[in-house]
Amino acid sequence: MSEIEEQLKAQYGENKQIVGGNYDRSLAVKCVNGTFVGKKTDGIIAYKGIPFVAEQPVGNYRWKAPVGYVPNDGVYEAYYNAKTCTQAEGDIAAAYVMGEDCLCLNIWRADNPVSQKKPVMVWIHGGAYEVGGTADPNYECHNFVKENPDVIVVCIGYRLGILGFFHLSHLSDGKDYPDAQNLGLLDQMMALKWVHENISDFGGDPDNVTIWGESAGAGCCTMLPLIECSRKYFKRVIAQSGTVGQTRTTEQAIRCTDEIMKELGCKTVADLQKVSAEKLVEVWGRLYGLFQVLGIRTSPEKDGKILPLEPWKEYANGAAKDIVFLHGCNKDEFNTFVPPFGAEGFIEWGKQRKEENLARFTDEEKALVESYCQSIKGDSYEPYSRLFGQMLFIAPQIRLSEEQAKVGGKSYTYYFTTESSLPIIKAGHAIEVSTIFKHPEDTCFTGRVLDETFGKTLRKMWVQFAKTGNPSLSADQSPDGKAKEWPLYDLENKKVMVLDEKAIHPAKESELNIVDWERTYFLTNYYMP
Repeated sequence: MSEIEEQLKAQYGENKQIVGGNYDRSLAVKCVNGTFVGKKTDGIIAYKGIPFVAEQPVGNYRWKAPVGYVPNDGVYEAYYNAKTCTQAEGDIAAAYVMGEDCLCLNIWRADNPVSQKKPVMVWIHGGAYEVGGTADPNYECHNFVKENPDVIVVCIGYRLGILGFFHLSHLSDGKDYPDAQNLGLLDQMMALKWVHENISDFGGDPDNVTIWGESAGAGCCTMLPLIECSRKYFKRVIAQSGTVGQTRTTEQAIRCTDEIMKELGCKTVADLQKVSAEKLVEVWGRLYGLFQVLGIRTSPEKDGKILPLEPWKEYANGAAKDIVFLHGCNKDEFNTFVPPFGAEGFIEWGKQRKEENLARFTDEEKALVESYCQSIKGDSYEPYSRLFGQMLFIAPQIRLSEEQAKVGGKSYTYYFTTESSLPIIKAGHAIEVSTIFKHPEDTCFTGRVLDETFGKTLRKMWVQFAKTGNPSLSADQSPDGKAKEWPLYDLENKKVMVLDEKAIHPAKESELNIVDWERTYFLTNYYMP
């Protein structure tokens, strides 16, 4: 066990009910479902492990929609992070204590006098919809709020993988589990409802909430606006490397379920209910795991019930035009996935997945993909890393800007070009996360500490967006004393903000060649499963 894993395990504790009235009332906040007592460190109060449901999704509640929280007059500790959703090994959050009883959230706020309610930023973690959790040390928001005390940050847990995105309704007894394919999204909705109804007691403004995520978390942030009644819970979205393109069809979801059932020797949901969560995720990881086989098969489902059958069409019809977006992608997105498997292993994976996808394409589309791959210069793995980077992250991010601009929506788009010092990764997926959260000690993807002023500027722009809906900084607001005017993406100039460590600046997409409009933009119509 590594040092950081040992530290994570040591942090675990169970929040208990406080009886007898012996607690610090200055750290207590009365909410609908209880009074929660936090801990103060260096002027920042953290409230951890607050449940946002009345029943955790265990036993008979497994694969059922989240149960709404109910009034409670009890007083409870909010000292410890809740469990990580049970998942296969690989992500750092899995080094923490895991369990199905994971539907809780954390809150950080500065202990300072304010004259008005603070903007709220709700973080939804990534992890390919199958791994990750609020226990990840990067999502400890003390540093972020210490530097930016004028916002409140919330981090929410949700069900993942086989527990959160698992189609069951086609089974003989599956009619009792109509939401199993998108439970993770429903969990997020319940958490946002809790925030809406309780955050004012923490000093937050329920009418100025920004939902914020990276990778799968960003995908969720772009899907949530399409869920009925969701938009009353937030007005802005920050989406780092993730869009509604990360959704699968019912047929793709059923195929995964049937393979899992065969592997487990189960025929009904009743059979599955007898299987432990640990066994379920072990099999899921073996067949589809991100860290085991780079599966990337898990995602929310376009079921026509919770999510629309055609999410891009909903954006094109203006479903989210009243929500302001700050979003973007990294220059070398898929390079991050090469080192864990090695160049040769990744090439073999790339060949297989490319063949699978080409089988779905028209002859004309196949020719375009082959032409694109043949045009890529560089190392032998790059045709595959470029192709899948375009398909999963880059082209969909530009399409989101396009669709929003077409209907008069506001989109502040970025292109992150700062590179890692590690071989291969370059400006890969997730390279910006530790810097955004002000955790310079985490160099897992960066290989080095990124420039301090650059990092502070990114955080300032993110916070400015959450406060005002515009990430631009005046000279006196900017950490380097230079104004940062971030242009809206429009259909004529297609300007994005280049997040370069040496010079943050706007540029036209045509100058950067972010997307190949002829040969890769159409890939936004497909997802990898």
